[in-house]
Amino acid sequence: MKTICVYCGSSDKMRPSYLQAAYQMGEAIARRGLTLAYGAGCTGMMGAVADGALQAGGEVVGVIPAMFANPVLMHNGLTRLDIVDTMHTRKARLVDISDAFIALPGGYGTFEELFEVLTWAQIGLHRKPVGLLNAEHYFDPLLAAIEHARAEGFMYAEHCGLFTHAEQPEALLQALENFQSPANLDVWLTRQHTK
Repeated sequence: MKTICVYCGSSDKMRPSYLQAAYQMGEAIARRGLTLAYGAGCTGMMGAVADGALQAGGEVVGVIPAMFANPVLMHNGLTRLDIVDTMHTRKARLVDISDAFIALPGGYGTFEELFEVLTWAQIGLHRKPVGLLNAEHYFDPLLAAIEHARAEGFMYAEHCGLFTHAEQPEALLQALENFQSPANLDVWLTRQHTK
């Protein structure tokens, strides 16, 4: 792993402990000598994760669509800033330049980006590790929903191994380092499932 893409919320209304978790995630990425790639925002957890990485001496690459490229939303202290035409281009660029993905707490956009990258792994478009930083147990309901989907037969057990999660940044980065893509990921094509 050289570059880690982080998806996270841009709202300013969350508890300070969430901002602290994002800052610590950025710090941890930088301290491992990794590059942070993210959506180039300066607000909420987006700003906090970038600031954490930058203040720890790390490199931060931001990719932002032109519609958001303004002083209110865009971080102006990044190592590199790419302004692209559309949200679709932004997401594709982040996937292309990243070796792993981390979702921090967030809203619709974060969930959408997380599930897109998981879906792409499920259908074989990439084999890159995906992790959730379960700060403040934010993702507990989502983890329960995923397990419910598996139990009800809407997901194969093999696909539940496409991501990992941890409550602390260092533990999550170590889990991503150790990640091995599950076997039998083409089960949805062959229908030769094990469970």
